[in-house]
Amino acid sequence: MTRRALKPAIGVILPVLLLVGWHLVASAGIYSAAQLPPPGEVVTALGELLRRGELWHHLAISTQRVLIGFAAGSLLGLALGGLVGLSRTANAAISPTVQAIRAVPSLAWVPLLLLWLGIGETPKIVLVAIGAFFPVYTTVSAALAHIDPHLVEVGRAYGRRGLPLLGTVLFPAATPAILSGLRLGLAQGWLFLVAAELIASSMGLGFLLIDSQNTGRTDVMLLAIILLAVLGKLSDTLLGFVSQRAAQV
Repeated sequence: MTRRALKPAIGVILPVLLLVGWHLVASAGIYSAAQLPPPGEVVTALGELLRRGELWHHLAISTQRVLIGFAAGSLLGLALGGLVGLSRTANAAISPTVQAIRAVPSLAWVPLLLLWLGIGETPKIVLVAIGAFFPVYTTVSAALAHIDPHLVEVGRAYGRRGLPLLGTVLFPAATPAILSGLRLGLAQGWLFLVAAELIASSMGLGFLLIDSQNTGRTDVMLLAIILLAVLGKLSDTLLGFVSQRAAQV
């Protein structure tokens, strides 16, 4: 087996060990079945949701909320992070306030968004966008602020000023950090999703998580957590693949 093929195989070992450990703990009777159902019951819950046709709706609406919120939050993070990274005046004026707002926990936004935006889709997407914004903003502003000044001088020596300098020298130099920030923003978007789906939601994995808690369905609760982890990993892998392709162009 080649080293390239071996790497994903190694990554499977820990999930398999966790699965075996979960089965052993559940079988040992340390916890009741209501507290920790065995993996088989979670698979049964998965089949139940699939038969009822509910699972795809939960997956689709959660993915849609994350993608729209991530797109909005990352675009704003790119714009504001670029402004702060390129302008010392903007940095002095904006950065302290943004850093303070970044410390606000996700759940603290929920009552305010309900009050301002109602109980529709908008507050959920806005909350995901807030989660995606800060990692992108922070990495973009830091990356642009720390670009090698000699590189900027070379760009100016070739007549680059303003937007041409930004597009041909600054952003390409900061591309690896920007792509890392986008991946962090996407991960943060998934983290904020559960808080977002606390807002009068009737669909989505966050709703499934809360509903299973209220109905005592620990198997569904574990299933929702696993699905959140799988979707987060899949979306990160996809964005990482796109990032690698973009970096090679």
